[in-house]
Amino acid sequence: MRELNSYIEHTLLKQDATTEELNKLYKEAREHNFRGVCVNPCYVKQAKEALKDTDVKVITVIGFPLGANKSEVKAFEASVAKADGADEIDMVINVTAIKDKNYDYVVEDIKAVKIAGGDLPLKVILETDLLTKDEIKTACELAIKAGANFVKTSTGFVKNGVGAKAEDVKLMYDTVTPHGLKVKASGGIRNKEAALKMIESGAYSLGTSSGVKIVE
Repeated sequence: MRELNSYIEHTLLKQDATTEELNKLYKEAREHNFRGVCVNPCYVKQAKEALKDTDVKVITVIGFPLGANKSEVKAFEASVAKADGADEIDMVINVTAIKDKNYDYVVEDIKAVKIAGGDLPLKVILETDLLTKDEIKTACELAIKAGANFVKTSTGFVKNGVGAKAEDVKLMYDTVTPHGLKVKASGGIRNKEAALKMIESGAYSLGTSSGVKIVE
């Protein structure tokens, strides 16, 4: 297993995040040499400047948190994020399209963002709290078909949602790994025990706002 800090994507996506809180996030990411920070799109340039001369990746979210934006809008968001210096993109899948079995739409939606982001690694957020096990597996298969690089559990924004569950991470890992994709677990990972459980289940990276607590 790698060092724990190298799994952590230190995350601050809340609506009322202040500049002071964001600067604290960047400082902590520097100090602990986390894998990355995950911030809303309007902060990508700021994060990139704050983390220059480090190996910390700047990750942003697209179609967040509902995934219900039109594909053209998601693609535009991705192109702007790339121009602003984002290193990786986490997009939210269209959950309604999964539920309706409108699989062609899902594939084209992901493809649009992948094309707009060019060579940037693309993570597809499935929002596992809202899906059955069969739907999680199907969503993973569609992400593979669309050329994504990762599948990710959750936004952390589902009311009364659990977020990442080890059994879901394992299912995602088993589905995508043979095709070269990785898994990001996020949502509700608040301590070292939870983090290790996700890693043991196959997570390559962890989205969490509790990164400092986990490594310390």
